[in-house]
Amino acid sequence: MKIIILSDDFPPNNLGGAGIIAFNLAKALLKMGHTMLVITTVQDRKMEGVAEYMGLKIYRLYSNYHERWRAYASLYNPQTVKKVQRIIEEFEPDIVHAHNIHSHLSYRCLKIAKQSGSGVFLTAHDVMLFHYGKLVEYIDPKDLSCPTRFNYKISPWQQIKRFKKRYNPLRNVIIRQYLKYVDKIFAVSNALKDALNQNGIENVEVIHNGIDVQEWQIKRETIDKIKQKYGLLGKRVVLFGGRISNAKGGLNVVKAMKEIQAESGNSILLILGKKDDYVEDLIKKSEREGFKEKIICTGWVEGGELKALYWSSDIIVVPSLCFDSFPNTNLEGMASLKPVISTCFGGTSEVVIDGVTGFVVNPYDIQNLAEKISKILNDYKLASAMGEAGYKRVKNDFSLEIQTNKILYWYNR
Repeated sequence: MKIIILSDDFPPNNLGGAGIIAFNLAKALLKMGHTMLVITTVQDRKMEGVAEYMGLKIYRLYSNYHERWRAYASLYNPQTVKKVQRIIEEFEPDIVHAHNIHSHLSYRCLKIAKQSGSGVFLTAHDVMLFHYGKLVEYIDPKDLSCPTRFNYKISPWQQIKRFKKRYNPLRNVIIRQYLKYVDKIFAVSNALKDALNQNGIENVEVIHNGIDVQEWQIKRETIDKIKQKYGLLGKRVVLFGGRISNAKGGLNVVKAMKEIQAESGNSILLILGKKDDYVEDLIKKSEREGFKEKIICTGWVEGGELKALYWSSDIIVVPSLCFDSFPNTNLEGMASLKPVISTCFGGTSEVVIDGVTGFVVNPYDIQNLAEKISKILNDYKLASAMGEAGYKRVKNDFSLEIQTNKILYWYNR
């Protein structure tokens, strides 16, 4: 088949979660013999053009505007729409599969793809089909339990109060019109499907993210070199990575780490992510608490170095304070034989088995988060058993091959 992947961001220029999932799928489909083409965007005009990466032909379209206009540009972006239409007409795909298109490519591309005669699919990686940002309205910070059922329904009034002038009263209505051109929407978790359904979006099938565990195998000497480079030798390492922000629970994990210092004095927090203003603020706060020397920030890392840092760690923490649909960090940690402590908000509990492959926690409960981290750090046998269980689970149930075959089933219907 001739297949086009649409994604606002895509490696190697951008390594966000949705872009990585789109990239892994494109590679897998290419390996199976399908003819692949990727359309993505760049915010630097000098980077616009056609490129090849890992055997994939990639069209990089320039798009740049102030974020305040996203509720409008996400529907029809004049910077990209005509270019996408021309590429689709020239390539004549059998399938167009969109991922994140809510910033630059725009939902209009779904209609263009359908009018070309292609099968059209959309993977929802987040709640942007009905929301304007991170879904937090359903979370009560004072409730420290781990509920199993949530009310995800969002009213226009809630959106107006939170997003004010950025609110576009026609946005969600128009998105629903464009979704009529999609043959099937894939949600990356049951939790996300539930959130979509509660907000009036149907025609959803769940296909969890997958990972190629073989790509996460790494040599012992590489791990030793990384440990020496970042001063991790002899340390018990708690890894916190990704796009670091308050919504991802950065401050909460710092508070939890401070709690456990008395009993886990050789433990450190390893932050994998860009050293931006938020991370700098975390470091300053830890300095005021006399805790600065217990934090190492690597800056943005990728490729083999990223994998080596996972393998150099003892625990992976994903303490998101928002609806986190299906964090890739969970899969990456489990592929590295590490126990994972992750949030109860979103789709984490669909991959992390509480008490078996790690722990599912309410990240607002700092004391419990600290206790779970300490429990694993101080029990090597438990940590090893959880790591092994997580590896088997991700290999058997969340492989890239399984994900790709499920998607191909829908392509061929």
